[in-house]
Amino acid sequence: MTTEAPAEQQAPPAAARAPAAPPPAAAPAPPPPASSGPWVVSLIVLVVGMFMSVLDVSIVNVAIPAMQKDFGATTEDIQWVATSYSLALGVIVPASAWLGEKIGLNRAYILSLIGFAAGSALCGLAWDLNSMIAFRILQAIPGGVIPVVALSMVYRIVPRERIGAAMGMYGLGIIVAPAVGPTLGGYLVEYVDWRLIFFINVPIGVVGAIAAVALLPGFAGGKARRFDLPGFLAIAAGLFSLLLALSEGETWGWTSYPVLILLTFGTLCLALFVVIELEVDHPLLDVRVFRFWPFTNSLILIAIISIGLFGVLFYIPVYLQQFQGMGAFDSGILLLPQAAVMAVMMPLAGRIYDRFGARWPAVIGLSVMALGTWMLRDVTLETSHTHLQWLLAFRAGGIGLAMMPIMTNGLSAVPPANTSGASAFNNLVQRTSSAMGLAAMTALMTGQRAQGMSDMGGLMGAQGPHTTGAGTSPDATAALLQNYSLDQAATGLVFTTAFDDLMLITAGLSAVAVLFALMLGSKKPAGAGERVVAEA
Repeated sequence: MTTEAPAEQQAPPAAARAPAAPPPAAAPAPPPPASSGPWVVSLIVLVVGMFMSVLDVSIVNVAIPAMQKDFGATTEDIQWVATSYSLALGVIVPASAWLGEKIGLNRAYILSLIGFAAGSALCGLAWDLNSMIAFRILQAIPGGVIPVVALSMVYRIVPRERIGAAMGMYGLGIIVAPAVGPTLGGYLVEYVDWRLIFFINVPIGVVGAIAAVALLPGFAGGKARRFDLPGFLAIAAGLFSLLLALSEGETWGWTSYPVLILLTFGTLCLALFVVIELEVDHPLLDVRVFRFWPFTNSLILIAIISIGLFGVLFYIPVYLQQFQGMGAFDSGILLLPQAAVMAVMMPLAGRIYDRFGARWPAVIGLSVMALGTWMLRDVTLETSHTHLQWLLAFRAGGIGLAMMPIMTNGLSAVPPANTSGASAFNNLVQRTSSAMGLAAMTALMTGQRAQGMSDMGGLMGAQGPHTTGAGTSPDATAALLQNYSLDQAATGLVFTTAFDDLMLITAGLSAVAVLFALMLGSKKPAGAGERVVAEA
């Protein structure tokens, strides 16, 4: 059963089609499939897979110190457990839309779930750092495919009039999973074993694959255009170079030759990718989707939200564990209320979108996000945990209200034939903006902390206690302890000062996003998002 598409988007009858392939922007909509069950059931299956793949990004960060201890790795080397995953994602995501068209979206999704479960099992069995890095790359390949094909399937199986509610449920994987990660990961690392953060994906992946076989509609494959190898090499090299430079910038130095060369090379490769995609007959990703301003605007807003979300998710646990003496699990528990708020707001925001459109949920949500971030500028070493929880929950409410209407409005502005490519761009922006934003935040924090410690060091050297002579007399020991206490207090003060400045900048960025949100239409874009259920 299908919903009739607008006249300008209907595919011509088979007998009337010209033998030549149509331009990418005017490609016919995917054929209607035979439904194998209610769309809500199919959506739940997709949410489970999406949740698992996104959760793995944040949950692993909590286990990095435990892995470092077990593998005897340096701080620089152990970071490649996370860096290798991000780099592999940047390479595979652009090809995911083509893969879904080639073998069928449901087949791509099922195989990706099985592959992700297998890669997770290998990560849990890793015996040293090199094997862990290799297995993380293998895990990232299906992990990058899952979000793209899942989002494409959502827009094929859900009726147009319910797409907002459906995306509200789907958003549980995109936004709530990263917020839950520190809590679940902290518990497993602190009370069980860090390897369980990988092994837990195995039964979830297997059950999800079985459910997908039984409950998801079938989408015909074999209709993909010829693989655009030059375009793939250009975007893969560009994203790899940029992500590597941003991941290693703090270690290598932001003005070092390797980082500058990678940034320049990556930018040139992405520019070359745009040129290639505009010239070839069968582009890997149709960059012409950016002519739809609601879609382009949504990507700008998604990037700002991702930067703010992941920046706070990274630095708040650092603040709690290093300067307030909390364990990994306890700091995760403190972050849990914000995840609960987002879990409640996501479906509600979807229903609001279905009724009122995207503009006002986005404007109100981003305003709340900006205000909540601005209130975080007052965090000190003495800030109570209850106060911090309320601030984070308040801010999370704004993110939960704004995210899905923005994403849904953007994707709904794209014709159905371009949904797969648009969803790939959507996931690329989410992944790269969070990585780039966090790298920029880290660079700013590092510079401010270095300057602050230099100023504090000069002050302490001029006014702090001094010891003369050798020995360990009681007076000398007391002086050393006092110096240590002063140093710890100074380090904490410098961190919170830099963090407060960072929150002011992020709040300003969120306020700018409110202006872009005002450009969103008050009604849903017409002509996209029709229900298309697949062909076996």
